[in-house]
Amino acid sequence: MAGSRNPIKIAEYANIRIAILPLGNIAGNYKLINRKRWIFINDSISMDSPLFEVVAAHELGHALLHRKENCAFIKNKTLLLTSGIEREANEFAAHLLISDDLLQSYSGCTQSQFCDCTGYPMELLNLRLKN
Repeated sequence: MAGSRNPIKIAEYANIRIAILPLGNIAGNYKLINRKRWIFINDSISMDSPLFEVVAAHELGHALLHRKENCAFIKNKTLLLTSGIEREANEFAAHLLISDDLLQSYSGCTQSQFCDCTGYPMELLNLRLKN
């Protein structure tokens, strides 16, 4: 889907199925089931929250970059994980969600102000600024 930064729209375009289910302490999960890619998002996360968007983008990263790996996004922890595939999924999410234009529109703000306004975690912004 050219030009879109919406992880749900991109997933739908790429024929990646999305299900919203109770997942306990797991925010999201990517699985390859019978050669079909699935993103599962915890139903406790509001679809209107920035966390929903971050989880969807992170799991989309797994679906596109790590097709054959099954991966879980643990609430409040995954952005700090150091495994290669988790780091890649986090970087994918950071670049998908935080465009150059978005950064430019907050150029007069501190990083904390950016995160307060967008709802994105500081770790996501730091990953975006690092690359």
